[in-house]
Amino acid sequence: MNKDILKRLRRYEIRIRKAINSQMQGDFHSIFKGSGLEFDDVRPYQWGDDVRNIDWRVTAKGHGTFMKTFIEEKEQTVFFLLDVSASQEIGKDKRQKIDLAKEMAGLLALSAIREGSKVGLLAYSDQVEDYVKPSKTMKHAYEIINRMFSLKPKSRKTDLDGGIKYTLNLLNKKTIVFIISDFIDENFTHSMRGLARKHDLVVVHISDKRESAIPHLGIVPLYEKESGKTVWLNTSSSEFKNAVEKTHGKNKESLADFCRRNDVNYISIGTEDDYVPKLIKLFRHRNRSNARRTR
Repeated sequence: MNKDILKRLRRYEIRIRKAINSQMQGDFHSIFKGSGLEFDDVRPYQWGDDVRNIDWRVTAKGHGTFMKTFIEEKEQTVFFLLDVSASQEIGKDKRQKIDLAKEMAGLLALSAIREGSKVGLLAYSDQVEDYVKPSKTMKHAYEIINRMFSLKPKSRKTDLDGGIKYTLNLLNKKTIVFIISDFIDENFTHSMRGLARKHDLVVVHISDKRESAIPHLGIVPLYEKESGKTVWLNTSSSEFKNAVEKTHGKNKESLADFCRRNDVNYISIGTEDDYVPKLIKLFRHRNRSNARRTR
């Protein structure tokens, strides 16, 4: 495993921990603390109880009306759906979108396991490229990082909808799910809405400025990595420039709006960004939300 990668991830993790603990009254653990509840016991009905929590199986025995009681889940699972399609291979050397995506997944995996969570990974293109079953040892975190950075996808295509559906079938209990992708695909929001209803969803939107700031080069060949085809485009035309900027901006705005409407945490990261401050902002928001839920 690349020792430089691990050193960098540990350095980022320490930086995030210090910022969270110095600027907040809450504790770092609540970042990966979900809102899941698990069944605990039953007790007699009391005036004002929510009838939706009546245990009809026990009540049917004829000894009174009984309510289900719940406790907060002691063990949280954090799961990463990582887009490894060819569209992620944009950016400077060693700072492409895919490099940034893997780095963030590695950092979050280390942090989650240090806080006692299980961590799992699905690397997906238009097929399963790798799957790591959730576990909670530090050795497991290093295994995830090693497999991510050594992965060479078999397919260059994208099927984000397929990856989300596969994740839905994998996860039985409520999980914190991070989707890390550039979201350059279509027809995935229906499945993502289903994922958000069942799980605690965090969307990490990776981008590169080259996607919306193509220089005026005249008519040039552009190679599409996913299809393996070359197309000729007039990059100097105002129509082309407007179409690129409009499409890129509209897609980003549409995804952010979807997340707001479906109670999904959203964070946008560019390959030129220092992503640690943005992660800290996201974690502050999650801490505040978790504090409101437990009041």
